[in-house]
Order: sequence, then structure tokens, then C-alpha cells
Amino acid sequence: MKRKEGKKETVVVTGASAGVGRAVACAFGRTGARVALLARDRERLESVRREVEAAGGEGLVVVTDVADPGQVERAAQETEEAFGPIDIWVNNAMTSVFSPFTEMTPEEFRRVTEVTYLGTVYGTWSALKRMMPRDRGVIVQVGSALADRSIPLQSAYCGGKHAIRGFTDSLRCELLHSCSGVHLTMVQLPAMNTPQFAWVKSRLPFKAQPVPPIYQPEVAARAIVWAAHHRRRELWVGVPTVESFLGNRLFPGLLDRYLARKGYAAQQTDEPEVPDRPNNLWETVPGPFGARGTFDERAQEGSPEVWMAEHKWQLALAAAGSAGLLLSLARCRRKKRRRFRIFR
Repeated sequence: MKRKEGKKETVVVTGASAGVGRAVACAFGRTGARVALLARDRERLESVRREVEAAGGEGLVVVTDVADPGQVERAAQETEEAFGPIDIWVNNAMTSVFSPFTEMTPEEFRRVTEVTYLGTVYGTWSALKRMMPRDRGVIVQVGSALADRSIPLQSAYCGGKHAIRGFTDSLRCELLHSCSGVHLTMVQLPAMNTPQFAWVKSRLPFKAQPVPPIYQPEVAARAIVWAAHHRRRELWVGVPTVESFLGNRLFPGLLDRYLARKGYAAQQTDEPEVPDRPNNLWETVPGPFGARGTFDERAQEGSPEVWMAEHKWQLALAAAGSAGLLLSLARCRRKKRRRFRIFR
């Protein structure tokens, strides 16, 4: 879906109060979009709205728990009443529990699934309800390298991301079958420097961390905004995501054993966890959380995979030009050899 000059897009972002969702909302704000901000914490959403408007867009705060389909539908209705037809819907909201599976409760597993997976399903439902009659619109599912290659200590979250991918692939086939103009894409992210590691429920002895290498949330935001305006089936962000997807296809058993040995330590810092600290599984955690977490010094600012996707035509032309030059040089060499043989 290409932007029309002068047209302000209406965008919905779930999980917009912090982390990747906040970065995405601000990135759309810089394009001049009208952005509906969905999350549970009104105070943080108000601060995001101010950031979106300072960037050049318009913001709308809609306090929403995406695990409740009624609240998601109400948010969609409020968005269209305020901003007009929804052009782009970004399903980003998530939560997790850092814990061995055997130590989790059924209620915890259900809650992670309801937010991470069913929240995406409910958002997609509300978006399609409005987009399909108009035969246009884009839905962006924010995925993860863990949507293909699971890791230990996050069984509920990994299961939710796998489910999103399966659901998305199935729905995409249905949209193609009906020749729908609605486009569905999934952006697979690497480990991100977001505040979730400070508020996600954890039973680990040490503080949780993203598995290195780590990327800044603005990298994900640029990829998501780009994916929303280009008809790509799926976009992989970051070298670790590429390695994860390809490695799991080639050596799944080897990765099982590697993660069994290294996966626990890789997700923890050397700093002891604070027992019974507040977590956001059931209630939002108050505080001035922004897009970034506490891993700035270790986080990368760019992704070559996203850059290559953005510049694929230039790269193709450069490759074609290089191939033509090499072919011309080869022909010149052959001609020189023929002349040399005739002279002899």
C-alpha cells in the first residue's frame, strides 16, 4: 500500500505505551500519520501522544487491554470516529514470564497467551471488519526470531509467537483466495533493548536480559513502518533473526542442545533479581518507561537486512551493472587471446 501525497494515514498501534510499540508510534508520527495508541497505562500513553504530536503526527489515547476482544473492538470504533478509516493496524502488544515451564501456573500461561497471541487475533478481527469492505488496508504482525526457533525459559511467549505465525499464514491464504486488497505482513524481530526486562514477571535468580546481540527499538520501528508501505510477505530484522530462521531449518537438533547449555545464562545478567518486584502480567507497572530499556551501551542502531530490503532495486541495478562490466571484461580478454593466437 503506497501512501498518497497529502493523505494522512490512520494507524493503530497496540502495546504503544513503551518499547517497540512506542518507537513505532513515534515513527508513524514523523510521517504525519494519525496514530491511535492502545495500551493499559493512560499516563504513559499520554506521554506517547505528546511525542507523536511533537514529531508531526496526531495522537489518540485509547486505554485498552488487548486480551479483551470487546475493548479492542471499542478501540477500533473510537479510532475511526476520531480519525476516519483505519489504514494500518500494528499488532505489537505482548507479555511474557521468565520461568521454567514446570514452575509456571496455568493462569500465567493463559494470560501470556491471551495478550501475546489472542490480542493479535482480536486486533486482526477488528481491523479486517473495517478493511475488507473497503478492500484496502495493511495489518502488520510484530513477530520475533522466537516465532520459528524457541528458547528455554519463555515457553508461553515462544508458543504465542509461533501461534501468530501459523494464524497469519492461514489468514493470508484466505485473503488471497478471496482476492482481497487487504495486505498482511509479519516483521520478525531480534532481541530488542526495551523496558520489558524490567517489568516482565520472572522467577530467574538473576535479572533478565535480551539474548545478545541486541538492537534498539528504533530499528524495529523503521522496519515496521517500511513493511506497512511495501507488499512484503515477511521481513526479517537483524542478523540473529536470519541465523535463527535458517539455522533452525538446517540444524534444529543441534540448536536444541546448544540452547540447553547456553540458553539459561544468555538470558540473565550478573545482577541478582529483586524478589517480588512489580510485574505487568495482570496490572500495568507505573513509571516513566520509554521506548528503550537499560541496554543502550550494547544495542545496535541499524540492521543490514532492513537496509537491503529498503534498497533492493538499487542493489539489483548495481549487481546488474557489475555483472555487465564483468561480462564485458571477459569478452575483451577472449578477443585479446584470439588476436594473440592469430599473430602467432
